[in-house]
Amino acid sequence: MRRLVVLLLLTLLLPDTATAQDAPTAISVLNKLAVKGRAAKTGYTREQFPHWSDLNRNGCDTRNEILERDLTTVIFKVGTKDCKVITGSLLDPYSGKVISFSSTKSTVDIDHVVALSNAWQTGAAYFDKSKREAIANDPLNLLAVDYSLNRQKGDGDAATWLPPLKSYRCDYVARQVAVKAKYALWVTAPEKDAIVKILEKCVGQRIPN
Repeated sequence: MRRLVVLLLLTLLLPDTATAQDAPTAISVLNKLAVKGRAAKTGYTREQFPHWSDLNRNGCDTRNEILERDLTTVIFKVGTKDCKVITGSLLDPYSGKVISFSSTKSTVDIDHVVALSNAWQTGAAYFDKSKREAIANDPLNLLAVDYSLNRQKGDGDAATWLPPLKSYRCDYVARQVAVKAKYALWVTAPEKDAIVKILEKCVGQRIPN
C-alpha cells in the first residue's frame, strides 16, 4: 500500500518537474529577441493599457488576484466572495523585507515587471487595445512589491534599474525576458547587455511560465 501511495505521488509530481526542466533558459530566449533602440514615447498613456480587468471572468479583478497570489495570511472583505484583499503579509521580492499590507494604506504596489511605458517603446505601441490589456493584466508580468521601490523603478529597464536584493535579480530579469518573448517586444542594446551580465551569474536560469 505504501509503495502504491509513493507511485501515485511521483505520478502527480513528475509532470511539473518535467515542465520546469523543459523550460528554455533565459539566455537562449534573450538571444532570440530583436535588439533595437527605444521608440518615441509619443502617444503613451496608462489608459492605453486597460488594467485591473477581469479577463478570466471569475468576478475578481487582476489586482486582487495578484495580491491573493503573492501575499500570505490574506483576509478578504466580507461579502466579496474571496475577491477584495483587505490585509495580508508580503515577503517583498525586491528587498527581502516583510511588509504588512492594508487596503487602507499604500505599502504594496502591483508592479508591471516590464513597465507599460517600456512596453510601449519596445513594440506595444503597435498592439491593438486588447493585446495591450492582455500584457497589462498578465500574471507573468505582475508582482506585488514594496510601493517605494516600484515608484523608484518607474519605467526603467534592466539597464537603469534592478532590485536591491541581488539574490532576486536572476529571477527578475528572467521574468522580463519571458514577458518580452511572449509579446514579441524588443530589447535595447544596453538592456540586453545588463541582462546578460546578470544571467552570467546564474547559468542555466530558466524563464518562468
